[in-house]
Amino acid sequence: MSALPISLSHNPSDPVFLAHEGGKLGVHATSPLRDAADLSLLYTPGVADVSRAIALDPSLASVYTSRSNTVAVVSDGTAVLGLGAIGPLAAMPVMEGKAVLFKHFGAVDAVPVCMETGSVDEIVEAVARIAPTYGGINLEDISAPRCFEIERRLQERLDIPVFHDDQHGTAIVVLAALLNAAGVVDKALEDLTVVVSGAGAAGVAVSLILLSAGVGDVVVVDSTGVLGPDRADLAPHKARLAELTNARGVTGTIGDALEGADAFVGVSGGTVSERDLMRMAPRAVIFALANPDPEVHPTVAARFAEVVATGRSDFPNQINNVLAFPGVFRGALDSGARAITEEMKLAAAHAIAALVPEPTAGEIVPSVFDERVAPAVAAAVSALASRR
Repeated sequence: MSALPISLSHNPSDPVFLAHEGGKLGVHATSPLRDAADLSLLYTPGVADVSRAIALDPSLASVYTSRSNTVAVVSDGTAVLGLGAIGPLAAMPVMEGKAVLFKHFGAVDAVPVCMETGSVDEIVEAVARIAPTYGGINLEDISAPRCFEIERRLQERLDIPVFHDDQHGTAIVVLAALLNAAGVVDKALEDLTVVVSGAGAAGVAVSLILLSAGVGDVVVVDSTGVLGPDRADLAPHKARLAELTNARGVTGTIGDALEGADAFVGVSGGTVSERDLMRMAPRAVIFALANPDPEVHPTVAARFAEVVATGRSDFPNQINNVLAFPGVFRGALDSGARAITEEMKLAAAHAIAALVPEPTAGEIVPSVFDERVAPAVAAAVSALASRR
């Protein structure tokens, strides 16, 4: 397993390392254990009554255990944002951080489950075997194209929500941002030409949700060029994108794709030249979401676009998955949904966008610390789940 070179040395006195010392998670009891009477209720002999009841009626597990509010954050550490294939141990700080965000923003208990990588069959089997403990599965930082098959097979096999956040969390927030950005530049969604740079997990999901939302023309570019009719040796997930996107049959480089384009969405980690950005349409939109180094620096992007967003917290318009996944799972768990549907994802995006009723170039999405976000997303997801 290869990993990106990391220049940062281990410095125990560094505030970053101090903040992570001992990990970022713990376990707390929700019922008091004060004396023998409490012990007999919480453990033996009282626990036997509850276990017998669940054995007779498994649905009672959602009432009498923590399952109904617990999500597994599952990763094999093969595609950790900005770091690559660093393995399960090095992925743990990231997954612990994800669990902290689940709890803080959505009041969802999340448990990191970092496993050794393996075949699709092995990972699906491993997750399916631990699934009875959890009310939902959040897949995280699993390399493409394996992640697509793993998610699909787990969704088919399990009766709880399975959600690959690298795909769908990103897609939901990108759509929310684009809905408001389109209003700022006075363009209708159906009239937009959007270039998506990157055909991995995020690029696939972003492209599909934009099409579902009614964007008129989506063109996807990978490291070789435009996904179009001239690309004969594409991987299955890219071949599917080529069939669904690029209605005008554009070929060539990212510069060719950006000719007259209204919006650019970067989820690739590559770079885009100023020469190519100059080819975009007037009043353009640029979402350069690679972290920590955007595809184009925001100050440069501002020369060519009216609305600029990044994935970073130190610039305006941070497109961050935390706007989506806590509320998505909160709504799914509260409603007892067995799956997170495409309709739920679209509703979540519209709910996020609606929290900025008068968007401007400097504010197209709410702050990640806006306390209205998770409840609004949860309500949108729950409303649709109740009609399933």
